[in-house]
Amino acid sequence: MKEFKGKVAVVTGSAGGIGRALVERFTDEGMRAVIADINAALVAETTAELRDQGREVIGVVTDVTELSSLEALRDRALDTFGAVDVLCNNAGVGSASEGQMWEHHVNDWRWSFDVNVLGAVNGINAFLPTMLAQATEGAVVNTTSGNGGFTPMIHSAVYATTKAALTCLTECLWGQLRELDAKITAHLLYPSTRTPGMLKTGIWQPGRHRHARYDRPGAPPAESGRDQLTPMLERAKAAGQELAWAPLSEVADLCFEGIRDDVFWMSNSSGDEATPGSAASSLLRARSQFDRTPPAYLIQAPNVMTGRKAGAQD
Repeated sequence: MKEFKGKVAVVTGSAGGIGRALVERFTDEGMRAVIADINAALVAETTAELRDQGREVIGVVTDVTELSSLEALRDRALDTFGAVDVLCNNAGVGSASEGQMWEHHVNDWRWSFDVNVLGAVNGINAFLPTMLAQATEGAVVNTTSGNGGFTPMIHSAVYATTKAALTCLTECLWGQLRELDAKITAHLLYPSTRTPGMLKTGIWQPGRHRHARYDRPGAPPAESGRDQLTPMLERAKAAGQELAWAPLSEVADLCFEGIRDDVFWMSNSSGDEATPGSAASSLLRARSQFDRTPPAYLIQAPNVMTGRKAGAQD
């Protein structure tokens, strides 16, 4: 996809965080965009702010766990702009699960799979037939994570498993589109930046906007989720570390440039082989698979995200 001015992008999970940065980047290129998110108040606020900046956007409250909601999103985009050229399945959640994975409530798994995996499936099913029928260049971008997309961080089994599934799903999508010689390309976005640092997004509030049907005893409040950021910052301070935050605009640059240049694995850094979740760690994984050795690359030193060594029993 080389021409962007006047084209239309639909981005789920875009009332804030990485999704909003994607909308801003696309509209910087003269595109029109649809802001889709489950938080109605934030959709209205973000849409108003971006319109005030002169961007051509609309906002649609969307629940990616429901195919009918994605179909309504598609219809609204088509009614307003007449086409959809870029679909970003960006909505994602942290499970807010606690303890060992065999102690996780099944609803933690269900909610995370319904958003992180089936949310993308719903987006593809709702939008891709229309995008193919347009017979114009376009792109589908699925937001994954190095945590699962490359190798898992073992204390986030639910999240990592969903991102591994989404990665495989997108590989299959790429292959099927190529078989058809389609004008639509498929891509995986690994949120990462050229500037060293972490990304401040809603993922640090796991459990937020969780549906009642996925409730469980001890679940974080659906309005706010669980504050995972403060404890991490406290651990970093105690360890004498100062955490830096990288600009989300660099993730959006990565995505836009990846669509323009037809890059499937959209990732800014290969990282360190010894760090689970890094692109480089996937090399150790491949070697372990080939040599049939235990995945010892998953065991790492104590880190500020978990506060303990991976593999530790205490």
